[in-house]
Amino acid sequence: MCGRFAITLPDDAMAQLFGASPANDMPPVPRYNVCPTQPVAAVISRDGARHYGPMRWGLIPRWYKHPTDGPLLFNARSESIAEKPAFADAARKRRCLIPATGFYEWTKEGEARLPWFIHRADDAPMVMAGIWQVWHGPEGARVASCAIVTCPASEEIAHLHDRMPVIVEPDVWPLWLGEAGHGAARLMQPPAAGTLAFHRVGTAVNSNCAEGVELIDPV
Repeated sequence: MCGRFAITLPDDAMAQLFGASPANDMPPVPRYNVCPTQPVAAVISRDGARHYGPMRWGLIPRWYKHPTDGPLLFNARSESIAEKPAFADAARKRRCLIPATGFYEWTKEGEARLPWFIHRADDAPMVMAGIWQVWHGPEGARVASCAIVTCPASEEIAHLHDRMPVIVEPDVWPLWLGEAGHGAARLMQPPAAGTLAFHRVGTAVNSNCAEGVELIDPV
């Protein structure tokens, strides 16, 4: 599961990293407590070019009359993504990359919820696999939305949570984006040992209203 993450990387640097054209209405950065329903930055490949722009985090199925008509679909499980009606078409045709600095998970100690910040051990941008689509609502409403694809957690963080985002390495970005043919399904697995590092952070992040660099500082 991935229900909160941080993105601290400048839009121009991210657009250059992905070789993508950035939109003019990007979500502000840095953000240390990104939550579902908020806008996130995502890379898609369309008409032979990559585009970097905002999307609502929480995929809206086409049959919803309103974005809140059903469950909030901010994660898509890799094991069932190809069969779930809300995800199947996007998984085949509309995959995206969602950059992050890292994501949060929680453990319990008695009644206390203890947050952890999980990031790449090499401090490179963490690029998460996503799927996306455009929802068309009443009176011309149009919302681009996405979900983060999750897989079983790698051994190094499985004691924190049993799920994690699928991490996509640079050499296979074209495959996930659909630029390099078929075979993206094989990417939906935990990363290699040693890819991730983690540390405990303060409980301020337990509030989805909290913000600031101190949220990712070790305690």
